[in-house]
Amino acid sequence: YGLRSIIKLASNENALGPSPKALAAIRKAVPMVHRYPEGSCHYLRERLARVHKVRAEEIIFGNGSDEIIELLGKTFLHTDDEVVVSDHAFIRYAMAGRLMGARVVTVPMRGYTHDVAAMAEAVTPNTRLVFIANPNNPTGTAVTMAELDAYFERVSDLTITVLDEAYAEFVTDRRYESGLRWFRKGRNVMVLRTFSKIHGLAGLRVGYGVGRADVVHYLDRIRPPFNVNGPAQAAALAALEDRAHVTRSLKLVQKERPRMQRALEALGLEVVPSVANFLLVGVGRPGKVVFVNLLKRGIIVRAMDEYGYPEHIRVTIGRSNENARFLSALKEVLTA
Repeated sequence: YGLRSIIKLASNENALGPSPKALAAIRKAVPMVHRYPEGSCHYLRERLARVHKVRAEEIIFGNGSDEIIELLGKTFLHTDDEVVVSDHAFIRYAMAGRLMGARVVTVPMRGYTHDVAAMAEAVTPNTRLVFIANPNNPTGTAVTMAELDAYFERVSDLTITVLDEAYAEFVTDRRYESGLRWFRKGRNVMVLRTFSKIHGLAGLRVGYGVGRADVVHYLDRIRPPFNVNGPAQAAALAALEDRAHVTRSLKLVQKERPRMQRALEALGLEVVPSVANFLLVGVGRPGKVVFVNLLKRGIIVRAMDEYGYPEHIRVTIGRSNENARFLSALKEVLTA
């Protein structure tokens, strides 16, 4: 389109970028890229074990948390097995089941939120995995602690419940609780986290999961060697030490998200209240058309057809000037 200035608000990345400490760690690690990385992510593993108060052998690393989702499918699913997912959740969950020929049981959402009671009801003796995104992508909604308490009262530990918490660091709602709560109670959960979102390291692909040591052991058997590169390990370790950057990133979202929601609602649009760093917006017309017309104006958002929302777009919370430019462009598109 001959554009000179482009704003990307499509992939829920950190608008502030990575921590300066992480960038310094990357530069320091570059001269060693002729060496294979430390295969077990030893130092990062030890640090995360202290952060989450778990044992080192209860942590698995992936080339992004996407890889761990795939590893879970490859490790625990067979053609006679079932995986339970929500109908408007991250598409990688269903893909993990289909990849292995397992039966994918899709449960409708309640409004824009996981109906975990219905998901618990859908579990059978053949169910190996249940995927719950909390907060959920693309709706930005979260399941409460009370709802998950009730879920775990009904679901056997023969089923692994995967709680994907890629956006957990953005949540300030007191009704929310990390899946580590149930892990510490001895439930068979795998809690997924990533350095791609609030830590701003999406381009380096560092994800991890916390789960039972036996589950991690099985995943490690098929985990590709050296799947997290050296600079990525160094950057993630440094990012954990920069709490100030995390705080700045959270404050930006807390400031800009309600402004964005009010401005979008002023345009007569439906906005799903979000606890994450993005908004799902009903535009009242094909989302793909809005996406293309915004693209022509140098604004990249995400059309939501693949998630079952053909008249929605998802927009990441950016910096104030980026959000203003998006809103101006969207107004032009909607009134053209």
